[in-house]
Amino acid sequence: MGQRTALYDLHLALGAKMVDFGGWDMPLHYGSQVEEHHQVRRDCGVFDVSHMTVVDVSGEQAKVYLQHLLANDVERLQVPGKALYSAMLNEQGGVVDDLIVYLTGVSAQQPSYRLVVNAATRDKDLAWMRLQSAGFAVALDERAELALLAIQGPQARARTSELVTQARAALIHELKPFQGLAEGDWFIARTGYTGEDGLEIMLPAEQAVAFFNDLVGAGISPIGLGARDTLRLEAGMNLYGQDMDEQVSPLAANMAWTVAWEPAARRFVGRVSLEAQRAGASQAKLVGLVLEERGVLRAHQVVRVEGVGEGEITSGSFSPTLNKSIALARVPAATAERAEVEIRGKWYPVRVVQPTFVRHGKALI
Repeated sequence: MGQRTALYDLHLALGAKMVDFGGWDMPLHYGSQVEEHHQVRRDCGVFDVSHMTVVDVSGEQAKVYLQHLLANDVERLQVPGKALYSAMLNEQGGVVDDLIVYLTGVSAQQPSYRLVVNAATRDKDLAWMRLQSAGFAVALDERAELALLAIQGPQARARTSELVTQARAALIHELKPFQGLAEGDWFIARTGYTGEDGLEIMLPAEQAVAFFNDLVGAGISPIGLGARDTLRLEAGMNLYGQDMDEQVSPLAANMAWTVAWEPAARRFVGRVSLEAQRAGASQAKLVGLVLEERGVLRAHQVVRVEGVGEGEITSGSFSPTLNKSIALARVPAATAERAEVEIRGKWYPVRVVQPTFVRHGKALI
């Protein structure tokens, strides 16, 4: 038996098929994974992602500490509410985890922050964050009492606004993409993991069941981990443990844009290794693949590029939106527009594309 979120019994009552995910009992689907996927692309749906870990960072050296800890630079967060996506690296330049950090406040010139990190890496992340905090005047506060619900899809903000207080509805209306602000004991962010507009709401766990019920009662479909995975894959979003991990550099995971090289004096963890990689031999790269014949692309299938070398699929699935099989794959840097994938002993041609297939409901390939 794994850990359970505050909504576990409600998921069972809604007919969810439960599975283990990173040590948590989570809903895989509530009947039809494909229908749940389409519901998010066409309208909206609600996910229980309370297994994610929320950590508040405060203290007079909170900013300097995070500039040391993260590959991206929190100096870019100048206005409370702004969010930043970053990798947290080890000394070899491998990804300990990827996360979102919000600037939550500035008091007496001392900024405070909120980090949301992955569930399966919670213990490792917290241990690494505490280890790296040595020598900094900083406090780390895990907010285990909070639940996290994600309402995603083109109608997510409009539909959710109808079910919350006037003040929260006003905040939802005002939020810009990649921004999150507190309203009372709720923290409402316009972020997500689906390639659609939407919200991620952190709220006290004891309020989460009633709010989830309100959303479902208003006709907003509950969505499981299965559709969450196909949605994020279509959007070209990495999954930790598949598309990158502690042995993979962000430069080889389509995350180079999240590394803030300037100012050169900022010596973040892993910087020296990344600089050596950048100056050295050609890196592998993460690309998108599209299979235009029948078949399904899966993780760990071999990718062959004629005259160049071999790579491997990191994430693959059937795309309900495109009605094709798609994948993310790590391949040699010289890979161009065509490759082949081995499926059950046979080689199938695939098209190599930018690793974003669908965004805001529109096909990009």
